[in-house]
Amino acid sequence: MAEMFSRLNVFKLAWSGMKSSRKMTNRAANSAQMIRRYSTEHGLFGFLFDIDGVLVRGRTPIPAAKQCFRNLVGRNGNYKVPVVFVTNAGNSMRETKAEQLSHLLEVDVSPDQVMLSHSPLRIFTQFHDMCVLVSGQGPIVEVAQNVGFKNVVTIDMLREAYPLLDTVDHNRRPKELNPPSKYLPPVEAVVLFGEPVRWETNLQLITDVLLTNGRPGDPVTSLNYPHIPVLACNMDLLWMAEAKNPRFGHGMFLVCLENIYKKITGCELKYEALIGKPSVVTYNYAEVLIREQAKKLGWTQPVERLYAIGDNPMTDIYGANLYNRYLKAMSRTRAQAQAHSSPSGLQYEVIDDVKRSGEISVGGSFEERLPEGCTSILVCTGVYSHEQQDVPSDPDATVTEQHIFHGHRDFRFDPSLTQPSFIVQDVREAVEQVFQLEGWPLE
Repeated sequence: MAEMFSRLNVFKLAWSGMKSSRKMTNRAANSAQMIRRYSTEHGLFGFLFDIDGVLVRGRTPIPAAKQCFRNLVGRNGNYKVPVVFVTNAGNSMRETKAEQLSHLLEVDVSPDQVMLSHSPLRIFTQFHDMCVLVSGQGPIVEVAQNVGFKNVVTIDMLREAYPLLDTVDHNRRPKELNPPSKYLPPVEAVVLFGEPVRWETNLQLITDVLLTNGRPGDPVTSLNYPHIPVLACNMDLLWMAEAKNPRFGHGMFLVCLENIYKKITGCELKYEALIGKPSVVTYNYAEVLIREQAKKLGWTQPVERLYAIGDNPMTDIYGANLYNRYLKAMSRTRAQAQAHSSPSGLQYEVIDDVKRSGEISVGGSFEERLPEGCTSILVCTGVYSHEQQDVPSDPDATVTEQHIFHGHRDFRFDPSLTQPSFIVQDVREAVEQVFQLEGWPLE
């Protein structure tokens, strides 16, 4: 874990849209090139699986997923290649999610294979000693403490301390106007783990905290801007459950909060970090987990290629392609380091987001060998489906929602990043295609 922290400290700014405007190559040509390359080599690779819309819909497993994982697990009970589940869900513990997946897929899934949207918050140690207001549902206090936060205040605790703040639901209004019943320390940061149950309560109280510099019981006498730090996990606008159409995700809650804050103050809500797919830090964290899984399988050589399988063009595909672009930039930086014979005089390549709200230095440990690339594979069993969208006839066109940007406000809309390397029907077809490309026997 210490190795993970030291390496990932380089990536603490979790959101970045890159300046490069290179287009993804023709899928057919790309597929042919990969087949020629991998048919003559027996490389080492790993899988990053999204969960909702790829393996399950709500609590119901997608039929192709069960067969897929039966093939991925050998007779000895071990996975044939490293597998990590990367989900933007965040209202549970890794142990709980691993247990659910084990039951649904009928294979053994370890908590070490599960990465939730909030997992990288472990490296944001500068906030761990602060008094943080957390929003979400499920065992939210346990989740926050598990990733390192020591002084946690929930929305319910805030509401109990200041009962006059929550007035939308008339039935929840206090019957008597009593003074605050409990003392809470000033809130120093806000951490948004996932979509809450009562949006109106959460939106009201979070806004109160931001407007009052963490003291929601005080009157607003002037604009406190910049406001206290806000960290958000899971930017999914939509996600796929059992319903025939996508459901609102935490990204929709963020849209509401951002617009409310701007309407009241005239200023943009700013994030200290946006975590979860499609952020680069999420994929860097996932790659460390892949590395650990490879060691458990007894692999002595590093994983050369990653395959990210998802159903959402604006999170799974965008994120995998963004990470692939990052890996290429890292490769160029390391080549430059070798040319200098030492990384000491190296000019690091810097990747800025379009709003210049942060930057990621492409560097890290030169002793570690990162994968050559990350290939994105889009399945049609979730947010994206053939029934609702045709595959673009133009290879340079994108599979986005009719060019409506469903990504987060602070990510630049780069259509090329929403273009998958492959589109397949389901996860079983995706895995079979990867094994064929890599020249590995699946059964």
